[in-house]
Amino acid sequence: MGFATSGRLVVRITRADVGKRVSVRSLEDPSEGPERFTDTVGVLTSWDEGVLHLTRKSGESVRIAESALVAGKVVPPAPARGRGPSASFEELAPVLARAWPPVERARLGGWELRAAGGFTRRANSVLPSGDPGIPVAEALEHVTRWYAERGLPAYVQTATGAEGTQEPLCATLEEHGWRREVSAQVRIGRLAPLGDRDAGAAEVRLARDPDASWLARYQRSAGTADAGELAVLRGGPSVWFATVPGEPGAAPAAIGRCVVDGRWAGFMAVEVDPRLRRRGLGTAVMTVLARRALDEGASAAWLQVESDNTAALALYAGLGFHLHHSYHHYRAPDDEDRST
Repeated sequence: MGFATSGRLVVRITRADVGKRVSVRSLEDPSEGPERFTDTVGVLTSWDEGVLHLTRKSGESVRIAESALVAGKVVPPAPARGRGPSASFEELAPVLARAWPPVERARLGGWELRAAGGFTRRANSVLPSGDPGIPVAEALEHVTRWYAERGLPAYVQTATGAEGTQEPLCATLEEHGWRREVSAQVRIGRLAPLGDRDAGAAEVRLARDPDASWLARYQRSAGTADAGELAVLRGGPSVWFATVPGEPGAAPAAIGRCVVDGRWAGFMAVEVDPRLRRRGLGTAVMTVLARRALDEGASAAWLQVESDNTAALALYAGLGFHLHHSYHHYRAPDDEDRST
């Protein structure tokens, strides 16, 4: 871990180091026995109200009381540029879920029911990662009631096209009258080539929170966001927001969001003023975010794009992203559908 075994240990990190990769030593709970220490390496994702949160390379979040700190220092990022982007669905699926977390969760066996006041299907759909523990027909009825109690339509998110995905569940949903509304692709690529690109002359600003200016460009927010929407946008192990300023008093020329989670960096909400497209602003946003993610030890990148968005698919293919799997949102039949 790099800590001396003799001499005085020093805490050399502060709240200003949030977002950096750090190594800390902390004192374990003295009530559990003789004095013992734990060493943790990860990205310092927050330091508030006397508690530090570190995110390990695995994506695990570790909570450490400030009063338990014995030593701490910023460390260089783990070597990343030589690693490839190959991944199993089992590895990648939880990373995608952590990058866009709901406000409310409930378990039904191996299914996770997610809700966030209707803000995006990803945060308001069932994520099936196993057996629901009851017959599927009963599970779908339970899901429909759960979302109806929250004034939301019921969706199930499924994945296809990779080992371990859910083709049989898609067929079952269709047999029960559920309709596929949206399909999207999950694409992955190496992070270093993206970070090594020329960002051009664009001024790309990074921040930990989406301010009013960022939200003014984000198409899903219409310029404002309530507490639930902000919780989704801010959620994730290590989240960054990028902004390319626009004209004075106008919305930004371009924006983007990146979530760093272990070796993965996920890109989303990359949007450009329609009048300024084809000038490299979207690529500049992703390049600067990629450099930040590389600094935090990430090596692989992922993104999601709707399957019919041909322009975006061409852009991302040119940036080195290739198809990993697809996902789909199935919507429950309404009352009229059930009566036919």
